[in-house]
Amino acid sequence: MKQLLIIPDVNDILNSIELAKKYNVGFEYNDFFVPDILDDEDKLQSIIAEYKSYELPEYTTLHGAFFDVIPFSVDKKIREISNLRIEKSIEIAKNIGAKAVVFHINHNSFLNSKSYIEDFVETNTKYWSNVLQKNRDINIYLENMFETTPMVIEAISKNLCKYDNYGVCLDYAHAFLSKCSLKEWAKSLSPYIRHVHINDNDGISDLHLPLDDGIIPGQEFYECYDKYMNNATVLIETTDNKGKVKSLEILKRDGFID
Repeated sequence: MKQLLIIPDVNDILNSIELAKKYNVGFEYNDFFVPDILDDEDKLQSIIAEYKSYELPEYTTLHGAFFDVIPFSVDKKIREISNLRIEKSIEIAKNIGAKAVVFHINHNSFLNSKSYIEDFVETNTKYWSNVLQKNRDINIYLENMFETTPMVIEAISKNLCKYDNYGVCLDYAHAFLSKCSLKEWAKSLSPYIRHVHINDNDGISDLHLPLDDGIIPGQEFYECYDKYMNNATVLIETTDNKGKVKSLEILKRDGFID
């Protein structure tokens, strides 16, 4: 049975829980990547406490910090604050009971010289190896964002797949905006994909629309999922409540979920 997730709204938590029960889905928390929240310990703890005061879905994940998070930077100070954000995200994920935390690799595809890419892969392999070894009790998923091809995240994944708690989060909508076909993304990363983000867009911007509100072909996603990533968990990555319901009903209509 496929494990689907939605993004809960801490300010409308009862509706989120009702949706989770009705459709048998989990949560992916999106409250904790905002820098102002991460820097306000009282606010942070109040959000965690609010969630934990309810009966939450059994399976949850968490989206980690990503704004300007560059643990591979040549600037020591930037590396330090990036590592602080990543460590804090993992700490929060464990506190709230999440099974996995998602991070972007944040590779700039315009920097595409052979030497830069090789150094990027080596530096990220070293950094994330250390994170994975230190946090064996939680899964760490690296997500594509700006990348125009799967080449870099595939190279990093080949080095990190020896860790049981490592996986790729394939953001299907980000991939749709790239230079490569969706099938190429799914096929190249197939051995490593453990989590997927889906939503819709117009082929130009990352709009996080409900399914069928843009131009991403749904049938192609179903085929790629069945062939290349059929054990991956799936987040419907849209925040509007109506959009979540619409997307879930489309997945039901198309036979992707029961």
